[in-house]
Amino acid sequence: MYHIIINPASRSGKGLSIWKEQIEPMLLKEGCEFRPYFSKEPGDVARLAAEISASATEESVSMIILGGDGTVNEALQGLSDPSKIVLGYIPTGSSNDFARDLQIPKSPTAALDLILHSGQIRSMDMGTLTYEDGKKHHFAVSCGIGFDAAVCEEALHSRIKKVFNKLGLGKLTYLGIALKQLVTSKKVSCRITLDDKPPIELKRFFFVACMLHRYEGGGFNFCPDADYTDGLVDLCVVGNIPKLLVLFALPTAFFGKHYWFKGVDAYKAAQIKLEASSHLWVHTDGEVSRKAASFTVSCSKQAIRIYCP
Repeated sequence: MYHIIINPASRSGKGLSIWKEQIEPMLLKEGCEFRPYFSKEPGDVARLAAEISASATEESVSMIILGGDGTVNEALQGLSDPSKIVLGYIPTGSSNDFARDLQIPKSPTAALDLILHSGQIRSMDMGTLTYEDGKKHHFAVSCGIGFDAAVCEEALHSRIKKVFNKLGLGKLTYLGIALKQLVTSKKVSCRITLDDKPPIELKRFFFVACMLHRYEGGGFNFCPDADYTDGLVDLCVVGNIPKLLVLFALPTAFFGKHYWFKGVDAYKAAQIKLEASSHLWVHTDGEVSRKAASFTVSCSKQAIRIYCP
């Protein structure tokens, strides 16, 4: 039995038609036993994932997500015991960084064929961000604070993004917002503690990306050496660097060459504590819900099982 959570709003509202015209007919043709679940509002995916996980009577249950990175992120929040689930992913989001690193096909039918026939079940890490008040938020790809989270927050509420997405020009929205955020960003300092090492003090930083996978933000290769099975979090820290140089450094991140610039540094740790001098937007897998000045990030090694090539 395949339990399939569908985000109808994914891919600029095409998620439902992808389900009806491509995925459901293929499942019926294959003679698969399946049950679809449709999200209608924020929180539905987490609730549905929790119900599927709680009702599991077998050792493992196959749960397929049809949506974007944010849909996967919301599903993780509903899994009290990820070991019960074998995750399948049909990427229909705008960035699809999760699928990019796992080499899951962009084509919905090819992704489904991978799950049904050719794929292998692999284990991957899961990250957890814990705020000062004790609230936790899991993530599959990355979390971060500062510039990149502020761009995500503004993009999530951008009317222009919806228009550009329909025209297939969604990345232009992020570019415009990124330039605006870069110009208006204020000086903020931070302290980063990696495991039990002496803290790193930054008089100024633009953003800190804590990553399990190599890519975020629609293909930025911020952490080229990230290994999603090693139980460690890779960090890309953009700190004491002039704003003008950030403009030059960001495009090179598509190719993983941004560490050529002084002030862009890479680190690796099992546990991270970050303390900033001001409250800034924080994201997990591109989803933004609150600002924070302090949090910890940890990694659960190979906590998620997923169909991969």
